[in-house]
Amino acid sequence: MTWEDLFSRWSLIEADLHQVYGVDLEQPGLLKARTGRWLRVRVLGLLADPKTRIFRVLRAEREPDAPAATDVSDFDDYG
Repeated sequence: MTWEDLFSRWSLIEADLHQVYGVDLEQPGLLKARTGRWLRVRVLGLLADPKTRIFRVLRAEREPDAPAATDVSDFDDYG
């Protein structure tokens, strides 16, 4: 997994960052005020969490028999 792979799925990561960590990347100056490590730790956390969009999409790509990750209605099950 490269950063290029992750950037190609950035909308999933952005939504997960907001849902999981409450991080709104649209907040002006947020990323400028944080370190690369801060972002990396959170993205790695998303990649390890089976509830996140990015985890499910990547798992479905690696494991074709895994539960489908394309049904976005599944993505609101954090409650």
